[in-house]
Amino acid sequence: MTLPVTFDDVVAAAGRLNGVAHRTPVLTSTTADALAGAQLFFKAENLQRMGAFKFRGAYNAIASLDAESKRRGVLAFSSGNHAQAIALAGRLLGVAATIVMPSDAPAIKLAATRGYGAEVVTYDRMTEDREALARRLAEERGLALIPPFDHAAVIAGQGTAAKELFEDVGLLDYLFVCVGGGGLISGCALAAHALAPQCQVIGVEPEAGNDVQQSFGRGEIVKIPVPQTIADGAQTQAPGKLTFPIIRALVTDVQTVSDAALVEAMRFFAMRLKIVVEPTGCLAAAAVFARPPHIAGKRVGVLLSGGNVDPAMLARALA
Repeated sequence: MTLPVTFDDVVAAAGRLNGVAHRTPVLTSTTADALAGAQLFFKAENLQRMGAFKFRGAYNAIASLDAESKRRGVLAFSSGNHAQAIALAGRLLGVAATIVMPSDAPAIKLAATRGYGAEVVTYDRMTEDREALARRLAEERGLALIPPFDHAAVIAGQGTAAKELFEDVGLLDYLFVCVGGGGLISGCALAAHALAPQCQVIGVEPEAGNDVQQSFGRGEIVKIPVPQTIADGAQTQAPGKLTFPIIRALVTDVQTVSDAALVEAMRFFAMRLKIVVEPTGCLAAAAVFARPPHIAGKRVGVLLSGGNVDPAMLARALA
């Protein structure tokens, strides 16, 4: 089967990101190992530039554009982390960025996106189609559209996180990855397939937003209503046309966790590892903290995808 993105694309992205993206640390914790019953390796993308793995794909996508497209500028739609990533990558590369964001996006993400110099256009996520709005704006203004996950250069950039993880810790039995639209897990699955073929890649979604799990089970893309979950980065309605074939081909399983489990994981990281991880960023960790029997005694990689949490939500989680 020919996939829309390859590991060679991930390697090329790593070259573009070298010296620009942080090579984020891999964290370990004996307490976490005991909780999960396995040896865990946390890839801390909450410590990436702008606070999430999204910087990788955004920078790779803009850096891959031709000179004329860079001159005209780019447009993206996002609930927050992709927005900030495109804004920062655009600033670093001298490319103007316009971002379509939901009006109810976390205030910290709206402020950061504007702080990086992007123009923000807001919409109502319950009544308006962000993708249709973004495509219309991009066409009207002649801007290159860079969607949050369903874009080859974005997927390749995200895969560099897993590439680094395997390079730093060696072979893994399992790799648990947070899932929204599937950009991160698609890129990570490409890296795992190339660098550790025996590693089983497990995606994790919020219970309320299991569009990828449903799609995975049925073998075709399933669209759901906008999910009501604290994992705002995973409020997607369907996997992408590029991400889904990769997920079907290379991912072992897609699981779900509750919002309550995400809050507990946030508390654990804040109180035991002294780091801030946002709810979406806790998806993969919450799944391993549930102590699934198949990971007992195994070497398990866990992607912590981001740390851009609203301070009030973090305070409630810690209370």
